[in-house]
Amino acid sequence: MDIRRLLEQVKDNDLEVDQAMDQLKNLMYEDLGYANIDHHREIRNGYPEVIYCEGKSDEHILGIIEKMNKKGSNILGTRCRKETYNKVKEIYNHAEYEELSKILKIKNKDIVNLGKGKVLVITGGTSDIPVADEAYYTAKFLGNDVVRLYDVGVAGIHRLLNRLPIIQEARVIIVVAGMEGALPSVVGGLVDVPVIAVPTSVGYGANFGGLSALLTMLNSCASGISVVNIDNGFGAGYLASMINKLK
Repeated sequence: MDIRRLLEQVKDNDLEVDQAMDQLKNLMYEDLGYANIDHHREIRNGYPEVIYCEGKSDEHILGIIEKMNKKGSNILGTRCRKETYNKVKEIYNHAEYEELSKILKIKNKDIVNLGKGKVLVITGGTSDIPVADEAYYTAKFLGNDVVRLYDVGVAGIHRLLNRLPIIQEARVIIVVAGMEGALPSVVGGLVDVPVIAVPTSVGYGANFGGLSALLTMLNSCASGISVVNIDNGFGAGYLASMINKLK
């Protein structure tokens, strides 16, 4: 909701006070019984609430989308099943879906690029792309210029070093890697900007579903590296966007 526009309408006598009150009554949050939609989040944090679709029924997801859509919000859903998207698409024909990352997008208003520079998403291998794409599409949807650099892991370090100009012009870098998770340390030693490390569950048995990569990243000897949880591409994309928009 555009509060400033609403107040200006009241000031100019284009909107009755009672009508404005009707629009404001669900400003803080809206109780649907199964969900409390935080409509106020965009005003507080700069971004609307994001729907984490995994574990939610299609009925609940559609109900949340309906209420957010009435507010004119841009809607982002993560971990969305293709079957759920197909149901959403029947109602909202402008909905979009990213197959690998399972990202659902509904754009109800223009996305303004407020980023101060480029966000770069790097992967160690091709198997890390679903998590990396979750970060990529999240940061892009939140209004950033985002670039991808995939499959440049430490097993062939020359692939990474050959792309140094792209790496060094980024303002924020997201590094997504599984296996032993060494790539963020290498990147962190090459740049003077924040690096967000994302461990993935990619790897053989002893990587313990991404725990080995997580521990490596947490114990990085390179400075300026923050770490999000295993497979949390969304969290990395969101954090990168917040950093990129700082003055």
